[in-house]
This record gives sequence, structure tokens and C-alpha cells, in this order.
Amino acid sequence: MDVQTELDSRKMKILKAIIRNYLETGEPVGSRTISKYTDLNLSSATIRNEMADLEELGYIVQPHTSAGRIPSDKGYRLYVDSMMAEKQQEVTDMRDLVLEKADRLEQLLQEVARVLAENTNYATMITSPKVNRNKIKFIQLSNVDDHHLLVVIVAEGNIVRNKMLDMESPLSNEILLKLNILLNTNLNGLAMEEITLGLIARLKEQAGIHSEVIGRVLDTVAESIQVQDLEIYTSGTTNILNYPELADKSKAKELLDAFEEKKQLAELVSHTLSSDEPGGIQVYIGSESPVKTMQDCSVVTATYDLGGGMMGTIGIVGPKRMDYENVLDNLKTLKAELDEIYHKKT
Repeated sequence: MDVQTELDSRKMKILKAIIRNYLETGEPVGSRTISKYTDLNLSSATIRNEMADLEELGYIVQPHTSAGRIPSDKGYRLYVDSMMAEKQQEVTDMRDLVLEKADRLEQLLQEVARVLAENTNYATMITSPKVNRNKIKFIQLSNVDDHHLLVVIVAEGNIVRNKMLDMESPLSNEILLKLNILLNTNLNGLAMEEITLGLIARLKEQAGIHSEVIGRVLDTVAESIQVQDLEIYTSGTTNILNYPELADKSKAKELLDAFEEKKQLAELVSHTLSSDEPGGIQVYIGSESPVKTMQDCSVVTATYDLGGGMMGTIGIVGPKRMDYENVLDNLKTLKAELDEIYHKKT
């Protein structure tokens, strides 16, 4: 029989409350505790009746002569399956949404670079959003088979990362549940820089004989929320050749190479995002440019913000005699439109 038809929503809520309370305290759970613990607004008598039904169905048991109940293996199984189904659906929905957003966003950024180059007649660039001080939203550990543990990490900006860990033997559902609760209770909402050695030591201590698993999961978290590929889209590069002061063969080659290889553009992005005014528009004239090959140019950059810590850089490169008013107007307009368009489509 489908457990969802066997248990109504009220019984499921009470069962989940019993299990969560037992996991936290290790003590049998009574009806009075559940009446305070849940949002059901039920009397202790009603909860006792529901608990009696749960016991008859085999989801909870009464240890010794205690008035309280503890979960049975069947209760744990239902709880874990229900939780994993909910989390898996959430992860699937997020992954689909992120992939859909990524595809739309890439097209949008390429179009922004093209329009900007066309409107200014200069070389332009725009980066994919990079998440600054990325924070953990939740972590899910699941057995795939006897020798593989799947770690799913969802970070701020709904960035989903998966990693498979090799295991000598599978973890029981009860241990998995406890480790999931331990990790999420302590890590949700934290950036990697906030996960201190002291916190790691406490987590390992609380995990007991499974401290090695916690260590490997934390290593995976660090890899997942810190390593990000930065895409840089460019347009109008050959516009540089329209200006005699930049058309010198050696200068032009250096500039064109910088746009082709993109390494120096990444340095410009890094400088822009780490500046004192990350949300503003910055103008580098000549030798002020953080990029050596652009010190005969003017470089104007702006940071766009998609929310959730997701930020990127728009940049325009042209001669020092560029039309600053037109460039600034275009940057301000596109920066505002990018934010508005993105949020309308999400």
C-alpha cells in the first residue's frame, strides 16, 4: 500500500515531529511534547489517539514501560524516503531552473555585448555572473549503492553541485539522516570563510566514528562553492582599429590578443569586483588601467547585480578621447535593463 494513502497528512506531521524530537534528544517522545512541538494545534488526547494508530501501524514503538514512543525501523524508512523525495524534487526543480536560466542568460549577455559595441563603436565585454561570498543553502547526502555516497550541495543563487564519494560500506538510513541534520543545522547560511577550524572540529566530534565522512563532505563543499568558471563575452573588438592612436600594429595586436585570450580581461574583472565601489561605474584613463596592454586606452566598467550575491562586469574599451557621456549613458541603461529583464524572466 502507498504510505501516502495509509497515513494522512496529520499522522505524517506527528510522525515527523516524533522522529525529529527523538533525533534531537534521544529520549522517548510523549504526546504533550508533540502538542508543543508541532503547529497542528491539537490536544494531547487527540495526539495520543493518532500516536496509538501510528503504533498499531508499526511506525512507532513504546520502549519498556515508558509513556513515550520512539520511531521503529519502518518509521525511520518512511521519514527518510519522504525527506529524500522532497529534497530530490527540490534539487531537480532547481537544476532545471538553473540550466534554463543559464541558457537564457548566455544569450542575453552576448546580445548586451553586441548592442553595446554597436551603440558606442568601441570594444566591449561582459562576464557571466560570479557569486561573491557564496553561501550554503542546504546539503543532502544519499546512498547511491553500497560503495557510493552522493553529495548534493545547493549554494546561494541556486547553484547546484553534485559529487560522488567512494565508500567502503554504505551508511544506514538513520546515520545518513543524522549526518544530514548535523550538516544542515550547522552550515546552512554560512559562506566558506565562515566555516572555521573550530566548527569543523565540533562537527567531526559530533559525527563520532563518521568524522571522516564529514571531513570529505566539507572538502566537497569547499570545492563546490569556491570554484566557478568565468565566461567572458566580447564584441566589437575590431572597432579598436578605427582609431589611429590604437591602430599602431604592435598596440593593436596586443589589444586584440587581450580580447582573444581573455586572461587580461579576467584580471580587469577581478579588479572591478574587488574595488571599493562594486556597484558603481568606474573609469580608468590611460595608465590608471589595471591591465597593462590597455594603458593607451580608456576603460569604463560597471558591475551588474542579479541578486543572491550574483554579480558580473560590463566593460567598454576605447581611445582616451572616447565619448564618455555616451558610454556612461549606455552603461547605465544596459545595467538597469539587464537587471530588469533577468528578474522578469526568472
